[in-house]
Amino acid sequence: MRHDEQVRLIKELVAHLDAGTTVDAGGLRRIPTDSYTDLARAEQEMELFFKTKPQCLGLSLDLPEPGSFLTSNDLGVPVLATRDSDGTFKAFVNSCRHRGAIVESEPSGTKRRFTCPFHAWTYDTAGTLVGLPKTEHFGHVDTDCLGLVPLPAEERHGLLLVQPDPDGELDIDDLLGDWLNDEFPTWRFDDMEPVSRDAYEMACNWKLAMDTFGETYHFSSLHSDTLFNSFHGNVQLYTSDANNHRMILCRRDIDVMRNMPEDQWDITVAGLPVYWIFPNVILMPTRFGCFLVRAYPDPADPGRHVSRIGFYMYTELTKATGPEAVGVKEHIAGMAEGFAQIIRDEDYLMGESQQAAANAGALEHVIFGRNEPALHHYHNTYRAKLGLELLPLLDAADVKG
Repeated sequence: MRHDEQVRLIKELVAHLDAGTTVDAGGLRRIPTDSYTDLARAEQEMELFFKTKPQCLGLSLDLPEPGSFLTSNDLGVPVLATRDSDGTFKAFVNSCRHRGAIVESEPSGTKRRFTCPFHAWTYDTAGTLVGLPKTEHFGHVDTDCLGLVPLPAEERHGLLLVQPDPDGELDIDDLLGDWLNDEFPTWRFDDMEPVSRDAYEMACNWKLAMDTFGETYHFSSLHSDTLFNSFHGNVQLYTSDANNHRMILCRRDIDVMRNMPEDQWDITVAGLPVYWIFPNVILMPTRFGCFLVRAYPDPADPGRHVSRIGFYMYTELTKATGPEAVGVKEHIAGMAEGFAQIIRDEDYLMGESQQAAANAGALEHVIFGRNEPALHHYHNTYRAKLGLELLPLLDAADVKG
């Protein structure tokens, strides 16, 4: 993020702290709880948001060298992503062209060849069919036409982006918009190495997982012994841009930074930027790297989802040597692990509580407050994409029952 923008944002946070205010959505909204329980809606979401729209598979250094690969089974289509021999990011349907078996079952690694376990048809990192056993018995086929089915894929700003529909379009400019296309390069996501990866299978809808990143109103209660020690609760900044948005959370370190010369101000010390890429991706840059959070629905049960949480560290930190550097890296990794556990054991546990009530039909609606504008934007964006009626902004006096 450019330094002049950092200074502007820090001044806004300080102004909110001094005035005892935060961002204001201008009213309240009532959210139907069937957003989290309706099976037909969940099937529509899977088709529209995950099987036919661009998705982020990770960051560039998840594929650190030629021959690197990763797989995904979260998008309704099995995906095999590779970095081929010339270093280009590519993606394919992870299904053998012979009888359709999954070709590569490992989540990640490095290979020059991918061999189907069924009949040993073999493909290279460019998806080309390079091995077909006993062709004299099988029958002559044109191997040039039987490579893995390619998927539209592009690497931009350090993000690995794929379209799971082989016939679909991958419009990154539409996905990110002008604003994120402009701001993301300043974070150097392409210079961050993966340090840890977690997968949390939770009994709550994927949107409830996303909701927990949409406000800091809950910090002083739910996170009273954890995040509230490091963050001012109920103080944040918010900006939306078409489908996406950015929040800036307020760290307590701002109390010291505000008295320093402005040329020493750093938004990752004073705050925590939180970017939301529609529909299910959260990126949180820090002084040390970033967190990448992705939530994926269970296609058979709208009350369940899996969240994949990765922590990435700048390469200059991962490559630093010496006892002091090792200690710093261990400290940062420990902080990252602790943060991921807070998401699982506090935020997502509350999501499971919300899901239990929604499943029981205990409430027809829940309420988003004036101090939760990211949630207003998120759910109306989601509803607009599904062709649903947008939720109206209400005065407090109009919110009844």
